[in-house]
Amino acid sequence: MTARGLFVVGTDTGVGKTRVAAGLLTAYGRLGHRCVGMKPVAAGAELQNGAWVNEDVERLKAASTLTAAEDLVNPYLFREAIAPHIAADHKGAVMEVPRMRAAYEALARMADVVVVEGAGGLLVPLSATQDMADVALALGLPVILVVGMRLGCLNHALLTREALAHRGLDLAGWVANRLDGSMAAYGENLATLEGRLGVPLLADLPFAPEASAERVADRFSPKRLNRLLFT
Repeated sequence: MTARGLFVVGTDTGVGKTRVAAGLLTAYGRLGHRCVGMKPVAAGAELQNGAWVNEDVERLKAASTLTAAEDLVNPYLFREAIAPHIAADHKGAVMEVPRMRAAYEALARMADVVVVEGAGGLLVPLSATQDMADVALALGLPVILVVGMRLGCLNHALLTREALAHRGLDLAGWVANRLDGSMAAYGENLATLEGRLGVPLLADLPFAPEASAERVADRFSPKRLNRLLFT
């Protein structure tokens, strides 16, 4: 069986992409699928036991049911927690989309499901001419949009929706991740996005910053997840 994949993007950095990607991996693993996570570009690493480690990458690895080589799961890792293209410039590195695609294809030969997490928002630059949307296009995967639910989320979500359409990317569904536990008119904001995004709401995640991947997976409908990739 050819692997299915999803590309998780966010309305901004810090909106819960890793939380959602790890939850998706856990949920598909519960359904009996061989799953592996991928983060093509990660910026921000700490030295642990002699190796540079990115927290997001580690969370994806922990939620995967398969173990894969580090350079496939995370082709580009930068120590500085800054915009990836700036981190790459500081290191004298060039990020190559074909290398990311080759890594994805290698993972796809191993797994039933590959969940790919972007870096930052959809249009975060990777070079003078390319951005994260170019990676999503190169992989040809349906997109899951994580909306950080806080004041300003309507504009950010709808701008991202417009950018996805403009770039020819397929938005398959979205996840509401509540970042502000006291957000005013939460229900009305949620309803507005449900009406305007035009794709299924896959999960409405409550304000729970420390929620495990297992708890996030509980919020996804198994039937909907299977329909998303396997029908």
